[in-house]
Amino acid sequence: MAEENQGTSESKSQTENKPQTNNNKKPNPNRKPNPNRKPAEKIAGTKPKSKKQNRYRRQPTPVDENLKSFVQKNQDGHKRRLNPHYKLDLNSNAKIRITPLGGLGEIGGNITVFETEKEAILVDVGMSFPDEDMHGVDILVPDFSYIREIRKKIVAVIITHAHEDHIGAMPYLYKEMQFPIYATPLPLAMIGNKFDEHHIKEARRHFNPIEKRKIYQIGEDFEIEWMHMTHSIIDSSSLAITTKAGTVIHTGDFKIDHTPVDGYTADLHRLAYYGDKGVLCLLSDSTNSYNNLPTPSELSVGPALDRVFAKAEGRILLSTFSSNIHRVYQAIQYGIKYGRKICVIGRSMERNIEIAMQYDYIKFPKNIFIEADEVSQMNDKEVLIVTTGSQGEPSSALFRMSIGEHRHIKIKPTDLIVLSSRAIPGNEGSISGMLNHLQKAGARVASDKDIHVSGHASIEEQKLMLRLTNPKFFLPVHGEYNHVMRHKETGILCGVPERNILLMTDGEQIEIAPKFMRKVKTVKTGKTYIDNQNNHQIEDDIVLDRQKLASDGIVMIVAQVDGQTSKMLAKPRVTTFGIVADKQDKYFAKEMEDVLEHFLIHMKENLILNTRALENDLRQIVRKHIYRKMKKYPLIVPNVFVQ
Repeated sequence: MAEENQGTSESKSQTENKPQTNNNKKPNPNRKPNPNRKPAEKIAGTKPKSKKQNRYRRQPTPVDENLKSFVQKNQDGHKRRLNPHYKLDLNSNAKIRITPLGGLGEIGGNITVFETEKEAILVDVGMSFPDEDMHGVDILVPDFSYIREIRKKIVAVIITHAHEDHIGAMPYLYKEMQFPIYATPLPLAMIGNKFDEHHIKEARRHFNPIEKRKIYQIGEDFEIEWMHMTHSIIDSSSLAITTKAGTVIHTGDFKIDHTPVDGYTADLHRLAYYGDKGVLCLLSDSTNSYNNLPTPSELSVGPALDRVFAKAEGRILLSTFSSNIHRVYQAIQYGIKYGRKICVIGRSMERNIEIAMQYDYIKFPKNIFIEADEVSQMNDKEVLIVTTGSQGEPSSALFRMSIGEHRHIKIKPTDLIVLSSRAIPGNEGSISGMLNHLQKAGARVASDKDIHVSGHASIEEQKLMLRLTNPKFFLPVHGEYNHVMRHKETGILCGVPERNILLMTDGEQIEIAPKFMRKVKTVKTGKTYIDNQNNHQIEDDIVLDRQKLASDGIVMIVAQVDGQTSKMLAKPRVTTFGIVADKQDKYFAKEMEDVLEHFLIHMKENLILNTRALENDLRQIVRKHIYRKMKKYPLIVPNVFVQ
């Protein structure tokens, strides 16, 4: 009976996958199962599972060694495709040097030197705008010192597009040095206008118009192809610059617009061609490197303008960048749709529209345009005014309208002002001031986000550029330091090793070869101050004096001194501006008289014989005295007459 019970117990244990009980121990029929108890480990000698259980066990899938070999082949192919090292001639000793002279650490002023051992080219020669403390300065142009140094090596100036920050300094360069200019027709036409304004029409003889997708031999060392690119101005290009060291892609300013107004999309095919062939280095636009959303198409502005125009009950005054021809083109189209005549006001706007129509970039019948003096004779609902001044520039047409100083246009309460542009950093204050004037005049202002789109690539478009060109080395350009730093991070995400990315500053010369990239030296850079009223340079010391006058004021001292006794012959004349209030002038003059008298008593022996040295020492004494009392360093102008 005991054996029978034992056998029954074993059978039950196997069925329920429970551990075997001791043979000498009888099972307790009153014992309840423990749900928390874990089964013991199987011991040697346990019976295998039944055939029925093995039948449901998953068998390993057979491996096709032939298929597996092709997986490896495709993975190797990806590595070769994505690794530009395999596409470059690593045995070559050729090098190219890249030196930005403007455009880094700032927005604008773009100019870059590409240099081999024997030859050099300039890519773009742009201007930038001054800070608020640069009094009397209208524009800034790059310091041309390094260009003067290598002028005999320079074989051409290459232009990517016609924005002022890429061509604005051309006349100032060509007044001093002249080289062949290669560009598409629109930039050349706009440069030609600048040459005419600066009375150097003869410089037009250096024009060499190019055809995109065609490779041009420039000098002996450079082969250059212009590739069409979408941007906020028409006829923009990226460059493929090929030397013995390899191909460098310079994007210029760009965005990837898949539905541009004219239908001419960015030439991604040529970028991909060079990427597949092997790109030594990429220089890419960093302006919008913080924008995660794709940059909207220029065509998307049209419906927004349509909606705004449809609600207008009086005149419409639209202001945008004069170079954004397609924005203006769309505005004029919707103006015509609603039965309005077009009045173009502002010298740069008039000039740019005229050039675009002359060269068939846009087409409109001439009878849709009216002159500014005809506006007052027409019904308000029949007028669209396209004007400059979207940045609140004091000399612009829209600003003069806002303060009632324009000759022909006065703002009315029924007017609709459409600002189709973004505020350039630093211009927020001037724009706000202009808006205050417009709204005080009763006008309604529309500045919705959807009536403007950027012309620069966002992060996703920057990624596309990096993936299409697949460069070995990467140099983010065009922007302030935080922009290029952010672009560097995007480059790393897109497979460029961090050691192959350099963040340049103006004047740093970068040497690139198939095996390496390194900084080799720093050249002189800076800005030249220009007064636009006469197109003349303003010397640095003049600007510094103006800054000092604005911040600290001026003190002028005129004194007569006896050469024998070193005593004053009369009370000195003291004049101040920006130092003390008018009612304190007499007290301050007496204070300066005491300072001068003390100086004359304790001055060095024989100093009275050297008037210039005397005035310099007096200047230092007065400056120290004023700083101790007022914490200011005014401009001191002493005039001592020794008799």
